[in-house]
Amino acid sequence: MSALTDAFEQTLDAILHDKTFSGVEVVQHAARTRRGMTTFTVTIDREGGVDLATCERIAARINDALETFEDPYSLEVESAGLERPLVRPHDYERFAGKAARVVTSLTIGGQKTHRGTLVGLRGENVILATAQGELPLPIATIKSANLEYDPRADFTRDKRERKTHGRTGS
Repeated sequence: MSALTDAFEQTLDAILHDKTFSGVEVVQHAARTRRGMTTFTVTIDREGGVDLATCERIAARINDALETFEDPYSLEVESAGLERPLVRPHDYERFAGKAARVVTSLTIGGQKTHRGTLVGLRGENVILATAQGELPLPIATIKSANLEYDPRADFTRDKRERKTHGRTGS
């Protein structure tokens, strides 16, 4: 690992312990070097979502820490978004009840891509509720997983709230 990458990692750790970034979670991060250029990517999240200003503040903090290095680099700081990646075992518990898409390295139940509602963890298995029932997916076989955003659910909820509160939406 280079001194530049070390400084990047240390800065991310400092951000997570800085009260001005309270509630910000680093979902995933990476450093890739290609043709002498290092590209840093940081995906962040926060309860209620992440705005552009938060991404800009984190990028500025990282750039400030790396400005003394002569090595060329690029930096991308992004929100985890509506279809947030699920990367740690506790993510499957935290987002229980939410729609998810899980891709496995092995064929399970005749397929590698599984969609359903997260139930949580049982031992070393992620439990996904599907139309056919509960599907246990061994964590070791998961290549990728993310929440699935359904705009229809938002429209249905908004319609129900307008009806409940007597608003016509005009």
